[in-house]
Amino acid sequence: MRVGLIALALVPIAGCAGRSDLHGPADAGAPDADAAVIVDSGPPPIERADKVDLLLVLDNSKNTGVAQELFAETVPYLLGRLTKPACVNGLGNVVAETPSTSDACPIGQRDFRPVTDFHVAVISTSLGGHGADVCGPQSPTFTPEMNDAAHLLTRDGTGGVVPTYENHGFLDWDPGQVNNPPGESDLPTLTTKLTEMVHGVGTRGCGFESQLESIYRFLVDPDPYLSIAVTNYSAIPSGTDTVVLQQRADFVRPDSAVVVLLMTDENDCSTREGGQYYLANQSQAVGGGNFHLPHARSVCATHPDDPCCASCGEQTPEGCPPNDVDPGCQPPTSTDAEDPINLRCYDQKRRFGVDFLYPVDRYVKALSEATVTSRDNAVVPNPLFVGGRSPKLVILAGIVGVPWQDIANDPNVLANGFRPGSEIDWATVLGAPGTLPLDPLMIESIAPRTGENPATHDALAPPTATPLENPINGHERTIAALDDLQYTCIYERPQPQDCSANATDCECLAGSIDTNPICQNEDGTYGTVQRYARALPSVRPLRVLQGLGDQGVVASVCPQNVGEPSGATFAYKPAVDAVMRALRDRLK
Repeated sequence: MRVGLIALALVPIAGCAGRSDLHGPADAGAPDADAAVIVDSGPPPIERADKVDLLLVLDNSKNTGVAQELFAETVPYLLGRLTKPACVNGLGNVVAETPSTSDACPIGQRDFRPVTDFHVAVISTSLGGHGADVCGPQSPTFTPEMNDAAHLLTRDGTGGVVPTYENHGFLDWDPGQVNNPPGESDLPTLTTKLTEMVHGVGTRGCGFESQLESIYRFLVDPDPYLSIAVTNYSAIPSGTDTVVLQQRADFVRPDSAVVVLLMTDENDCSTREGGQYYLANQSQAVGGGNFHLPHARSVCATHPDDPCCASCGEQTPEGCPPNDVDPGCQPPTSTDAEDPINLRCYDQKRRFGVDFLYPVDRYVKALSEATVTSRDNAVVPNPLFVGGRSPKLVILAGIVGVPWQDIANDPNVLANGFRPGSEIDWATVLGAPGTLPLDPLMIESIAPRTGENPATHDALAPPTATPLENPINGHERTIAALDDLQYTCIYERPQPQDCSANATDCECLAGSIDTNPICQNEDGTYGTVQRYARALPSVRPLRVLQGLGDQGVVASVCPQNVGEPSGATFAYKPAVDAVMRALRDRLK
């Protein structure tokens, strides 16, 4: 994340009305006790489909250019696997390809019949500032890409627009020309269009990535807001974004398999919309200067779930020592060093006493349950399942920040594929409740970490290490400004980039390269040539994938192979293979 947050002294958070002002009206997680909804059970749920609606959700924040390019290079393979399924073995790994799907497989068996009816569309992870100045129109650095509002993207990366099916914003595969009007029947043309749409996502989006909320807004939100404004230090969503509703209605068929393919290299920062949650995205204080959030009460440091854990800017929780005697509230407000804007979404409850983000359970339920809670706190039918679709026909696949070694069938051979979500050792990746992950590379930390990767037994290396002393993340680094997190994995850039010549989407800038493994030369020195790309632990997306069980597909954004396009592990081919394995049992 590359952004910042507001510090309005204590006024906005503390207010005069106490803790309820912070939560505001948009805390749509706990419906009214009297709320009820009648859902017609209707016919049995649809558990198999002959059509697919594929939604690509791509991180468009700074420094995602390499991952986006590799994803674009994977597009032909993705569309090929759908339209001309390969011959696979019992693990779902490709073992042979044939000139035609009518030919018998020389080894293995056909994955599934060709999908002759699918929609494919692209959205980004940028939803603006949620009322705050960062990524908001009031910012002097605002660009439209900072708030794509979960609208379908048709830009092509060169200032043009990709033609889509009936100008609906998505592409329609219709080789038999049976749709009215007909869709696309030429696979090379379809591939070119989708590749251009991926390139058009760009890297000028919001650094406060809303990966999960973008998915929710497009597919599920029963009343997506049109605008959000701050009045008297409270963000108020208003209106209805009818563009989202219409695009959803056009794109998602009631009897399709819905596949969401998310690609991101960082953690989710889906800020709650309403009340004072927007302060997590604020950078400027009223009257000028940097805004900083108040400290957390002292108990938050060790017990963030304690009832007395709260912000020093809120009224003292009942039964707890007063804020003015609590050591954590002396002084009450954070400093520049304690609250860098780049880490505003990191470890919020412990650092600030408030979790400004939507709970991950919101997204697990949205992709698996028949009802959702609307903006006005009413329980309503989930739009994703109104047509009779079973949750089995909804797949969330995440190409995210996690070492591929932790989630592969063989930590030394990625060609053997990724494990299904239900077979991943989640204690390794996320930790058991109340504990840290067994893999220290998945621990979000500013300070260098120690230990070893439990899959490969490679020890984490200190900041003084030689290049790639740890083959997964290079080595730990010294973050002098305390404004960033350690990497979970790094991967070679197809082409090194000289950051002194072009600082755009480049991280090895002069003055910020010391001990950073992505800026380390082969001789161990450091320079402004960026040789690697990196990823941070994508903890929140992974928790959603864990909660979805066999509806979840997990892959790593750090590819094993970036130089051999024909190889089985090139770019994100293994992720596509994992999606096809999940999709196989859901197709008619």
